[in-house]
Amino acid sequence: MPPILQGLFTILVGVTGCVAYFWLSNLLLDRVICPPHGPHAGRNITRANLIRPWLFLFPALVVLGLYLAYPVVGSFVRSLHDRSGTEFIGLGNYADLIASGGFRVAVRNNILWLLVVPAAATAFGLLAAQLTDRLSWGNVAKSLIFMPMAISFVGASLIWRFVYDNSFDIGLINAVRGAFGAERAIDVIQIPFWNNFFIMFIMVWIQTGFAMVILSAALRGIPEETVEAAIMDGASPTQIFFRIKVPQIMGTIVVVWTTITFLVLKVFDIVYTMTGGNFGTHILPSYMMSFMFRDDGRATAVAFVIMILVLPVMIWNIRQARREMR
Repeated sequence: MPPILQGLFTILVGVTGCVAYFWLSNLLLDRVICPPHGPHAGRNITRANLIRPWLFLFPALVVLGLYLAYPVVGSFVRSLHDRSGTEFIGLGNYADLIASGGFRVAVRNNILWLLVVPAAATAFGLLAAQLTDRLSWGNVAKSLIFMPMAISFVGASLIWRFVYDNSFDIGLINAVRGAFGAERAIDVIQIPFWNNFFIMFIMVWIQTGFAMVILSAALRGIPEETVEAAIMDGASPTQIFFRIKVPQIMGTIVVVWTTITFLVLKVFDIVYTMTGGNFGTHILPSYMMSFMFRDDGRATAVAFVIMILVLPVMIWNIRQARREMR
């Protein structure tokens, strides 16, 4: 079957199946399980109103269970077996990870990414949002700052590999050094520890545009009356920004920060493209990838560690969202 006909057939079957499910389930509920007539009509109507929402949620719960809950449980069980998946070794893979120097380096680098990238991207985005709103050509500046968001992580990494190239002719950093009289080119990607920050900057460069767009909209939503009152009271532009504007958009800042945090916990493309995890740049996803095709048990153990690290951020974000809805 041609792909276009296959796609149309899938859409037709999916839509028809959904309509048929909801129609038949409601018919069964109203005609058989809880008929709205007879001696118990009132109780049946109340019971039907309690059951009906679950009829609509049931397909989504099945899909979540099949594609989310089952893989999580399956991955945890798989992490308790050896590399072949046949012998149960309990927490052996986790013990080996803790004892591994490479795993400790990956955890350290992941913590650095979590501390540096969300804070830097949010701060630069906030600064760009504030400054571009004051420019007559601010929309052009915002477009240029946002442009990296249109580039894939791999594409952005390839661009910055040329910037970091260890030659005076191609590498921008070495070209600047050469202009100041440096005689020997350096490869910043091979400098231990500090190379992580050069790689992080790629993620900051990409996400600054996202933070700027969201925070610019938040800044424009601040009532002008509060700013004018601060000006009349003699507040300086710096005081207005940090004491008037920032507190009023703190909720948006937190949302931007947590969104970038989730991206950081999942980032893999940049590290894999730039160094492949060499020179002490491994993070947990790239460290997991190094075991993927030779030790599946340890790879799933690393994946489960990543999930555990994501959970606190997710729970905190959900609590913040609920608090703002009250």
